[in-house]
Amino acid sequence: MAAAKPDFYDILGVTKSATSEELKKAYRKQALEWHPDRHKDQKQAAEKRFKEINEAYQILSDSSKRSAYDQYGHAAFSPGGGFAGGRGAQGQGFNPFGQGGFSYSYSGNGEGVPFDFGDPFEIFEQFFGGASPFRQQRVPRYSIAIDFMEAVKGVTKEAVVEGKKRKIKIPAGVDEGSRINFGDFILSINVKPSNIFERDGLDIYVNVAIPFSVAVLGGEIEVPTVDKPVKLKIKSGTESASMMRLKGKGVQSPRGSAKGDQYIKITVDVPTKLNRDQKKLIEELRRQGL
Repeated sequence: MAAAKPDFYDILGVTKSATSEELKKAYRKQALEWHPDRHKDQKQAAEKRFKEINEAYQILSDSSKRSAYDQYGHAAFSPGGGFAGGRGAQGQGFNPFGQGGFSYSYSGNGEGVPFDFGDPFEIFEQFFGGASPFRQQRVPRYSIAIDFMEAVKGVTKEAVVEGKKRKIKIPAGVDEGSRINFGDFILSINVKPSNIFERDGLDIYVNVAIPFSVAVLGGEIEVPTVDKPVKLKIKSGTESASMMRLKGKGVQSPRGSAKGDQYIKITVDVPTKLNRDQKKLIEELRRQGL
């Protein structure tokens, strides 16, 4: 007996009443958490989970597919299930976009994550609205993995598309799950996590540790941004977990002039090893009630 497929809502960690925005946030969180580049010691399991997350979002983010899933569950997309996207899984696992899929992966270090895609016009209708005027054509869909800063700044990649070497220009500001329509193919973006920054939409978040003396007396520190380091004044008496904002230092929107902000979370480094003189100073401060 085949194992039961996990519930799509459970995969994304949302309830059946989740809004489109809640689905999107849940998808971004799960995709970042289970990106195979974060689980190199369990890459096969991570790739399986990553595909399940993408599969769940593809169905639940489409109102008609979500409605069918809510009524009939996975059976709505099985062969003979009656839904347009459920053709020909051939017993090889769920394929919400039918037969005739394509597979493609790319990464600068050769560790791209392959995905299988079927009817690309299901994606066209889902993300661009309305029926495609090219419904009778077959446009392949590909996936590409890029670094965090490449997503922020934009990048040109060279890859083989349908047997031909092509330069693919990816605009600045794309995010995990972004899709770009190049006309003769559609590209899905996977973004590797950064060791320094975290991203939420167009906003950037970074943790910065400051010395205890700077927290008490105030001073100036250097903070990394996605552009270049900037000087930031710290007020005396700054507490740990304080948040500061750098307006306009976030990500440029790929669809307009909007730009996000950068948020800095301050952590105060409390010294754990003090010499004799330092201990005397701290004792004096304690006697003064500070």
